[in-house]
Amino acid sequence: MKFDSVIIGGGLAGLVCGIRLSKAGRRCAIISSGQSALHFSSGSFDLLGALPDGTPVTAPAESVAETIRQAPEHPYARIGAERFGALAAEAAALLAEAGVAVEGDAARNHYRLTPMGGLKPAWLTLAGYVRSEASDALPWRKVVLFNAEGFLDFYTQFLAEGFRRMGTECAVRTFNMPALETIRNNPSEMRSANIARIFDRQENLDELARILRREAGDAEAVLLPAVLGIDRRDAAAQLERQAGRPVAMVATLPPSVPGLQAQLQLRRYFQQSGGVYMLGDTAVRYEAEGGRITALYTADHGDIAFEADSYVLATGSYFSQGLVAGMDGVREPLFGLDVACAADRGAWYDRDLFAAQPFEHFGVKCDEHLRGLRDGRAVENLYAIGAGLAGFNPVKEGCGAGVSMLTALAAAERILNE
Repeated sequence: MKFDSVIIGGGLAGLVCGIRLSKAGRRCAIISSGQSALHFSSGSFDLLGALPDGTPVTAPAESVAETIRQAPEHPYARIGAERFGALAAEAAALLAEAGVAVEGDAARNHYRLTPMGGLKPAWLTLAGYVRSEASDALPWRKVVLFNAEGFLDFYTQFLAEGFRRMGTECAVRTFNMPALETIRNNPSEMRSANIARIFDRQENLDELARILRREAGDAEAVLLPAVLGIDRRDAAAQLERQAGRPVAMVATLPPSVPGLQAQLQLRRYFQQSGGVYMLGDTAVRYEAEGGRITALYTADHGDIAFEADSYVLATGSYFSQGLVAGMDGVREPLFGLDVACAADRGAWYDRDLFAAQPFEHFGVKCDEHLRGLRDGRAVENLYAIGAGLAGFNPVKEGCGAGVSMLTALAAAERILNE
């Protein structure tokens, strides 16, 4: 099979890169082995929440130059401070075009609500989700927090206590309806994705609206767990109209309904743009000649080769096995690319669980054009993007989604200009 570009990995980075290439008329295939980190999404996308030295960031576009100064191997250094703002704007526009409605911009972070009742900086947040312009306060002084009876992945008491610390009065309510009884027989079935499918049906959403109107009292806003439909994105807005007051959703523990929605929308948009998405297949080996990848082979397609002018590695980090840690080091398992990794295993971690963990900085090495390095030399037509790159800590720096999307767009731009 022949394509212009083949992308290995169907998460956020792979999909964004694939969409950009497909929209430009390139014949593009994505090989995806299964779930991506989007299935654990908070409903927000971060760009830059802190400098490498831990200093909080309020204005990402203004702070990226200092990030690059402190961490010269950071993926943002490969992009360049001068292109950062334009790529961030392009990423936000791409999400909107794909039907992923978001709010926010790169000029200033807002704050998203965590499932445990805290606020963390964010770049973009899905429309209909709780967000605040302040780092220590919510937009409302009095709210009511609803949860589905028997849903254990949503900690209302933690949330309510967090609200009270921020000066917001919070009442907690539970709701039930006959449709939910069908999945309550087994506690393992009361998960966010299963509940969300119940609310894909209009009659169930209408019943919930009646419950909210009846029990919300004098609260300024109604807050709900993010379980209001997999295939619908208008649930919060519709409930808001019917309930007669602001309605906003709060992220739950995984599986993430907003993440599933974003993955679904991006995949659909990629396919509508002409891309080929191969779910459940795994790249297992390759052929190379003269410093270029010439063919890729997958588990499902056996001896049928994927041939392309360019290849993009978007397999992620440890979670998705884009990086594999062993007793003797960390490796990139498909192409054997060079990996930045401390030789001494004792330097991989900090004994303080909540400190910045050094292993988070390990990853694939690349050149200034995001081409992967092998034995210190760039593979001419192999680009590395996203979470598997070396030089950054997505947790402590709050930049995981930004690195994924901006490196994806930068690599696509390079491929299109070849």
